[in-house]
Amino acid sequence: MRNLLAGQGLAPKGIVDPQAAARRIRLATYPPAAALAPFVDYFWLVEWDMRDRAPETQRVLPYPNAHLVFEAGRTAIHGVVRGAFERPLSGAGKVLGVRFTPGGLRPFIARPLSSFTDTTIAADALLGMPAEEAEAQVLRQADDTAMVAQAQALLLARLPPVDDAALLAGRLSAAAAARHGPASVAQLCANMAIGERQLQRLFANYVGVPPKWVIQRYRLQEAIWRLAQPDAPDLASLAQALGFFDQAHFSRKFAQLMGSTPLDYRRSQQPQSA
Repeated sequence: MRNLLAGQGLAPKGIVDPQAAARRIRLATYPPAAALAPFVDYFWLVEWDMRDRAPETQRVLPYPNAHLVFEAGRTAIHGVVRGAFERPLSGAGKVLGVRFTPGGLRPFIARPLSSFTDTTIAADALLGMPAEEAEAQVLRQADDTAMVAQAQALLLARLPPVDDAALLAGRLSAAAAARHGPASVAQLCANMAIGERQLQRLFANYVGVPPKWVIQRYRLQEAIWRLAQPDAPDLASLAQALGFFDQAHFSRKFAQLMGSTPLDYRRSQQPQSA
């Protein structure tokens, strides 16, 4: 199955085994309409066909983003997942998702994001109709473009006012994600001129996870991505570039999340000789 990532200039960050995924799964993303841009990062589509091979499990390390996912019989709102998310794949299927900006889902719903971290909630209220009905409208479309257009129409029909606190949560998350960004909550507060208590409350309400988690996840996501590249840097340089205290500190945090050392992971992502 052809992988769309290279053709669209996309980086499959978050996928634990991008080399293997590229051979078996089609991935694509699409930008939102201008009216949705304050709330939505992008629409994403995953399609697979495993009918001629054994089922497998795809492992993903999510970012601090909530998602609305349209999937046959499983359409729901997904809160931020703090650990690795494992999804069994078998047969053939297609899923369309909406990745909200950090903070971008909160204006659509009447509850803090921290109230459904690591779990899902029903999407009926957000969609203004039973989720099964919205799911059918989206998934019966003939191609990616039509699916995205239908999902977008559902959100535009329920569009809330722009929320300044949601925009602030997005800016703070972007600052945490920046290259050479803050290595601690104190640094993020100093860089963005915000008090720590205000930051903690804002993230609980609008993002769903603490700012310390967000900072560390962005740094480890970047490490995973770089270690999967053919020109992966040496571990000491990578640890320094990402703001870890030293290589040992980096390796310990990496292993806690991934279940393997950075060196073992880097080796697993290099092409195998025939």
